[in-house]
This record gives sequence, C-alpha cells and structure tokens, in this order.
Amino acid sequence: MEVRSLYKNFKMSPQKVREVVRQVRGMNAQQALSVLQFVPRKSAQAVAKTLKSAIANAENNHGLKPETLVIREAHALAAASLRRFTPKARGSAGPIIKRNCHIHIVLSDTAE
Repeated sequence: MEVRSLYKNFKMSPQKVREVVRQVRGMNAQQALSVLQFVPRKSAQAVAKTLKSAIANAENNHGLKPETLVIREAHALAAASLRRFTPKARGSAGPIIKRNCHIHIVLSDTAE
C-alpha cells in the first residue's frame, strides 16, 4: 500500500531541497528521520516534517506499522516563483526570483 504526503509552497529553491531528498530516498522511514535530525540544512526540517506527516497518514488512515515503511519516492518540484525587480545602473532593472518548491514523499510497506 502506498501513502502520500505533500508540503506545498516551501520557500526554498527546489535545487537546495533536492540535495536533502536524495539522501533519504529508498531508506527505511524511521532511519530516514534519524538521518534528517543531523543534516545541517534548513530544508532537512521541512523534509522531516513531510516524512512525519506521511508516517502519521500511514498509521492513522491505513493501519500500517511505521517500522515496515520504506520511502519509495521523494521529489522536490518547482512551485510558483515570486518575481521582483531591483534598480540597476542607468535606469535599468535587474530581476530577483524568489523560488518555492513542493515536497512529495510516497511511503510503501515492505510486504509488497
């Protein structure tokens, strides 16, 4: 059985979040949580929050045991970017792009 969790519009670029997501992809869910505790990045907290939500969904909605869950898929996809402009020399303007991302985590039990 597959269980999903989604964190929408996290205010960080997807490139920075993907570095953390790659570390936990394919791991046991409990092991991934312990690894994320010691990753010194802001995005690790958001990935851990999404993973805890997926584990809670599996436990409460489907009656699965947290020890049997494995991270089948983990993605950080681009969301809508906030566009601003800053003044530059000679009356021109330079873009400032504030990127956001969506974090998807899919858990599966190992019985399959």
